[in-house]
Amino acid sequence: MADSELRLRRVPCRFALSKARKTRPKLILSRRARRRLGTQRRGERRRLRRRRRLLQAQAAGADYREGTGQGSRAEAARKPKAAAPSPARSVRAAVPVPLVRQVGPGRALLLLPAEEGFTFGGICRVTCLYGQVEVFGYTISQGQPAQDVYSAYTHAYLTLNAVPYSTAEKSEKEIRREVRALLKSHLNLEDRSWSIENFSPLCSIVMLEQLKTSTINFITSYPGLSYVFVQESPVFQINPEYLALRSVGIRKQKRKKGLALTESARSALEELVSVSCEEIDGCAVILVCGTQDIGKSTFNRYLINQLLNSISCVDYLECDLGQTEFTPPGCISLLNITEPVLGPPFTHQRTPQKMVYYGKPSCKNNYENYVEIIKYVFSSYRRESPLIINTMGWVSDEGLLLLIDLIRLLSPSHVIQLSSPQSKYMPNLTPEYVDDMDGLYTKSKSKSRNRCFVLPEFADSLEFADEEKDSPVPFTGHKLICVRSEFPVTKTPRNRESHNRILRDLAVLGYLGQLMPPVPKPLGPLHGLTPYQVPFSAVALRITHADVAPTHILYAVNASWIGLCKILDDVRGYTRGPILLAQTPICDCLGFGICRGIDMDKRLYHILTPMPPEELRTVNCLLVGAVSIPQCIFKSQHGPEGTIPYVTTDYNFKLPGASEKIGVRIAKEAPVKKIHPKPKLYRKVK
Repeated sequence: MADSELRLRRVPCRFALSKARKTRPKLILSRRARRRLGTQRRGERRRLRRRRRLLQAQAAGADYREGTGQGSRAEAARKPKAAAPSPARSVRAAVPVPLVRQVGPGRALLLLPAEEGFTFGGICRVTCLYGQVEVFGYTISQGQPAQDVYSAYTHAYLTLNAVPYSTAEKSEKEIRREVRALLKSHLNLEDRSWSIENFSPLCSIVMLEQLKTSTINFITSYPGLSYVFVQESPVFQINPEYLALRSVGIRKQKRKKGLALTESARSALEELVSVSCEEIDGCAVILVCGTQDIGKSTFNRYLINQLLNSISCVDYLECDLGQTEFTPPGCISLLNITEPVLGPPFTHQRTPQKMVYYGKPSCKNNYENYVEIIKYVFSSYRRESPLIINTMGWVSDEGLLLLIDLIRLLSPSHVIQLSSPQSKYMPNLTPEYVDDMDGLYTKSKSKSRNRCFVLPEFADSLEFADEEKDSPVPFTGHKLICVRSEFPVTKTPRNRESHNRILRDLAVLGYLGQLMPPVPKPLGPLHGLTPYQVPFSAVALRITHADVAPTHILYAVNASWIGLCKILDDVRGYTRGPILLAQTPICDCLGFGICRGIDMDKRLYHILTPMPPEELRTVNCLLVGAVSIPQCIFKSQHGPEGTIPYVTTDYNFKLPGASEKIGVRIAKEAPVKKIHPKPKLYRKVK
């Protein structure tokens, strides 16, 4: 009783508590500060829970690594193991995690346990020192050359996955001795000791090195494009792993942000690789189709890399004008791929075997010319290696009928149709469905004369090595493989057009990056490079996408993206010019460039292009299309101050031939650079 009375006396009364609360200084926090304080408290609780799990794992004798994997297996082995916990209070089993260690300036060592992955963003050079790793479907083994890997924010992040390999019944001591010998030429003694100490059975050891290329430096030099590879975001914990990866130029990402294939996609890839390697019925012709943003390009890259694990080369036919894979936009091309594709399109621009510049990112309102160009490019395919055909994402209305025409024209052995729950409805393109449907330019099987379904419409344009020119193309059917796609999509109907335009601009910048000097030489602005001088009389000229008055055609050519082509007609011999073509020819496109100026006194085009001079000598036609030069080249070039050439605010759209289609650059208070063409110099090629 006395104790309770004493306890009551020590408790202050309600009045004393309220008085003390009023005399306490008040702290007024804004909404942002209160939210930040709540975040810190949640972070503290999260760290306490992580610390508690660590202590529980250590008490259970588990090898638990926190953060960068501090501690070693040897230390864990020296600690006495406690008794196993009761089922009522089970401890989460610790799993091995990738270990990273900086081993020099711009170099980091990565230890990948068996069947573990490492997802990252950025660019680096990957060398497998021991074991095997897979990235984007391509397997890199020890002893193989290093591979340049580009993991960009604009696409799904790439993941390095450890691939199980055979140890040929070697003991652990023999394996460690072999690993130590392989690492001797790459690492010092301290780093080798760390690697051996943390090495586990079937572990792969990878060297990550900083990668600098002139093309990537050129792209990221423009404001707003540095985020393409590594996004700047707050770092909650700076540890040795973060610093090691930062020295390389990459950053670890969550696994869910990486590329994940569905079971149907994996089974389709296995079947296609098996069929392509067997070559029982000739080379496989694989046509990939689906709606927009369904993952066709991603599936094609993965398939190319999987095939290159088993065969030396793969042919690729690009039929998508808007999102091309190996060339600037607006092209239909045929390429022979011999190296893996480990990045987005703007990181691997390559020279095709055959290419035609269509000039627009879409074939709407000009389907016949689109089909004729595909026939022309497809005629160069010699059926010596598997062919992958990429198609457009327009698969409704006329787009579906055009796709049926392409299936009949190209006669693929396999049709891969991608779909997802969010995609628009598209009928299954089975052989029966294709047989019974009329295309834009072909008839159904019931309207055909014979059972083999000969297409005389396309027979006169196809040439093969061992066949006569007039031989028809039979349509014998294909195997349809439906793939359920769950690739991460960042596009919405609202931002799709702007997103696609950014990707097209990046492809153009990737091509122009070939103009830059190799690393470590510094970058130079495009206006500081010496252009080629091309006489008016040496090349013919054509605007492919719009009708422009002859008196204004040089306005459209100046400061424009041009295709450097070769036509069969001989345009040389004219003493005056420029020479205008009455129709757009279907001809080989050898490369691209920028018409950075026109000298009317000397009658010269000033053209900037990465093409070598020996190939440039064969160019006799300039095609100007709807593909424009990225705005950042005009507005963000280093050097010019004040008014910006070729950019204006005062433009009269009522002029004959003036239109938004010819790529007018508009800015604030910047006069346009004027060219005075002379109409009497024009002459047409018959």
